[in-house]
Amino acid sequence: MEQRVIISGNLQEDLAMAISECDHDKIFVLTDEHTVIHCWPLIKDYLCLKDASVITIPATDAHKDIQSLMYVWEQLSRQGATRHSCMINLGGGMVTDLGGFAASTFKRGINFINIPTTLLAMVDASVGGKTGINLNGLKNEVGVFNDPDYVILNTLFLKTLDYENILSGYAEMLKHGLISFNKMWADLLNFPLEALSDKDASIDNDILKKLQLMVGASVKVKENVVEVDPYEQNMRKALNFGHTVGHAFETFSLRKGQPIQHGFAVAYGMICELYLSAVRCQFPMNMLRQTVAFIRTYYGTMDITCKDYPELLELMHHDKKNTAGVINFTLLGNIGDIQINQVVGEEDIKEALDFFREG
Repeated sequence: MEQRVIISGNLQEDLAMAISECDHDKIFVLTDEHTVIHCWPLIKDYLCLKDASVITIPATDAHKDIQSLMYVWEQLSRQGATRHSCMINLGGGMVTDLGGFAASTFKRGINFINIPTTLLAMVDASVGGKTGINLNGLKNEVGVFNDPDYVILNTLFLKTLDYENILSGYAEMLKHGLISFNKMWADLLNFPLEALSDKDASIDNDILKKLQLMVGASVKVKENVVEVDPYEQNMRKALNFGHTVGHAFETFSLRKGQPIQHGFAVAYGMICELYLSAVRCQFPMNMLRQTVAFIRTYYGTMDITCKDYPELLELMHHDKKNTAGVINFTLLGNIGDIQINQVVGEEDIKEALDFFREG
């Protein structure tokens, strides 16, 4: 069944409907160590979950690995899951990625529902059918394409997030703006993000309503791209903007024991890839400057030196979008003017890294 995305106004009703539409004899809820504390209590008393079994794995992307995957498989098996069971993935992108992969492979595939609890997962990880785990220090090295039966998006969970996690998700929204329309890009640059920074203060309802509308628009951008190209053969590569360099930054930070969030890595990757877009595809300099200034203001920077370039280039060579060992980029000629399959030489990439460090 093709996944259905629900922008949820009533989480209990929407979840009960989704479960009723999925073939199930038993219900399992996958959480991590954070979401079992902060998110599971918000829904655990729902009547539709009264007999659900909870499986909890360690938190953070460092645990999106084969050990966690095997633990989920083992728990499903020991607790009597069958090919007719249903799993609900309650968490961020790590949980929806790993949980989706576990559900897609257990008994050759069981139904699953994603309830993303972070802004990043809402606008990126939970939509589009990508599942997987990391392997040998490489991001998403093993996985399958498989849509969840339902994705339920509810901003109730955003109240459990710290500001850094909100920023991480917002970076993917900014990417969606860059690959779509001028107005969406401008709205994202003008949104008062700092209004979401103080968890002790009451956040203005109008700000939350505007953010929910922007989340809906962002998800729609991704849905539209995925619908045209579900298996990343052509235009779905638009969604990779910022990710070739971004994934290298993310893995590099993990190797150094100073991990950065995915959205921060993508934000830094977008700085480099906007530079390459300006050099190779004539992306407008005024828009580059505005976007880079926004990223610098909210995301700061990452400490790298020219001595790190060989390792970063080596990581880029491992990117799944490459063919025959050539580093392949998605670049932009303008907002929404997507230029896929752009081959960029190492010297140009080093210049982009220089721009990132000095710009």
